[in-house]
Amino acid sequence: MDSGLALIFIFSFVSLFVLRKVAKKIQLVDVPSGRKQHLGTIPLIGGLAIFGTVTLALLMTPDLARDTNLYLFCASVLVFTGAIDDKYDISFKARLVIQVMMSIIMIKFGSLYLASLGNLLGFGNLTLNTPLSYLVTTLAVLGAINAFNMVDGIDGLLGGLATVTFSSLGYLFWLDHQLDLYHFCLVIVIATIPYVMLNLGFPLGQRFKVFMGDAGSVFIGFTVIWLLVNGTQGESTPLRPVTALWLIALPLMDMTTIMIRRIRKGQSPFKPDREHLHHICQRIGLSQRMTLLAICGLASLFAYIGVLGEQAKVSESIMFSAFLTLFATYYLSISHIWRITALLRRININMTEIFSKRANRENRS
Repeated sequence: MDSGLALIFIFSFVSLFVLRKVAKKIQLVDVPSGRKQHLGTIPLIGGLAIFGTVTLALLMTPDLARDTNLYLFCASVLVFTGAIDDKYDISFKARLVIQVMMSIIMIKFGSLYLASLGNLLGFGNLTLNTPLSYLVTTLAVLGAINAFNMVDGIDGLLGGLATVTFSSLGYLFWLDHQLDLYHFCLVIVIATIPYVMLNLGFPLGQRFKVFMGDAGSVFIGFTVIWLLVNGTQGESTPLRPVTALWLIALPLMDMTTIMIRRIRKGQSPFKPDREHLHHICQRIGLSQRMTLLAICGLASLFAYIGVLGEQAKVSESIMFSAFLTLFATYYLSISHIWRITALLRRININMTEIFSKRANRENRS
């Protein structure tokens, strides 16, 4: 398996260099604009390289993903749509229609849907009837895809958050001895690492920089929900539905918060802006690398809480209540971040003045 993972890493790394040349020829590149502040045109092929590498691994070992043909079909359609969007910037309505169609195909042909939400409320297992389960599953697919799509805003962030989620999922699959899904998660993590390296300019500098593109964020979001449905539904599953919320907590909370704020302003929930968590972190003074470390650190903490809760079998209702409390705290913090920042600055100024006056008195004495 170690040699196989090494080949996956090498193939992913090499495919990035091959695809970036193709991308420049066909102008599949990201151009700086008002919201996109980077130097030069950057190839949008990170996701295509990861998808191609994962596809090769699945063709060599078809049992990794379960219903591999169906998974590859749905993922291929979504990745192709994402690549077209990267090139021509198609409307969000067209993208949503295709995402809904792939959700329905996943449900009907793979029997993959959320029939049970677990004991979230503490009154017994919350089972969904067929129409409702299909609706909830479709919303979950749309939510996961767009959560990872919206969070992709600074170098390394999407790759870092994807690594956190797939590593946590892989660990839980490993604990439950579901080695096929564990290896599938491992393949995705290994395939993602070369992208993160080039995206951050390591080790070859900014000259070979690449971006993930919508094709990549859509692929990651769909794969996450595919694995979560596999992992939470059925008689023998490695994790409870509530644990899934903790594994994707930060992208999910960021998406929901920003969409609520846009709706409250009378705007489309899909309208792009610079109000995401990574934008806010940078505006309050964090560098891009510090923002990356802070957000990935938070995501790791939330995923760790989910994993610990799963291992200790903490009551699902308690875990759900804790998640709702976390989300409420996050939403209120983001909504009042500038007041909080101003208050902290005033406190810092006051404390500086106090220490300065005390030092002056000591010097005079």
